[in-house]
Amino acid sequence: MSERAVVPLLCVAAGVAIAVATWLLLVRDPEPAGWAALAAGVALVAGGVLLRPHDRFGRVVLSFGDRLFDGCVLGALAWIARTDDPWLSAGALLALASGFLASYIRARGGSLGYGIEEGVITPAIRYGLVSDGLIAGWRWTPWAVAVLMLLASAVRASQVVKEERL
Repeated sequence: MSERAVVPLLCVAAGVAIAVATWLLLVRDPEPAGWAALAAGVALVAGGVLLRPHDRFGRVVLSFGDRLFDGCVLGALAWIARTDDPWLSAGALLALASGFLASYIRARGGSLGYGIEEGVITPAIRYGLVSDGLIAGWRWTPWAVAVLMLLASAVRASQVVKEERL
């Protein structure tokens, strides 16, 4: 197997785990869904660690996997909690929106030529919080993810402002 194929294969494995986690959430089995989400997160973080700096295809596939994780897992969590636990549902929706905002700022800033730093720490924390929250039944984790991603958005926006001044 070529080195170039490792990141896409990890993303495919993550996609399968995300599909399993989403299905398990939709049938209201959050603990196994958390384990599947954790497996997906591990695969995506491994892909981020192994990503080569100039591998544009790998970067796109990894970004797709990241959005898939947020959209499917947080979206399913918001859906199943909407009637029984509106507080949890609102937290999942805010986490989903703030994750997409952080991603948008990074992508838009990058397309305009600004150097927006991105590592594997923030996604690893996000995957861990979501997964651990599902496994342990913690209702606060979507809100923690939302705060984390709003902070990431602020940091990324400040990077754009700093480069604009230069």
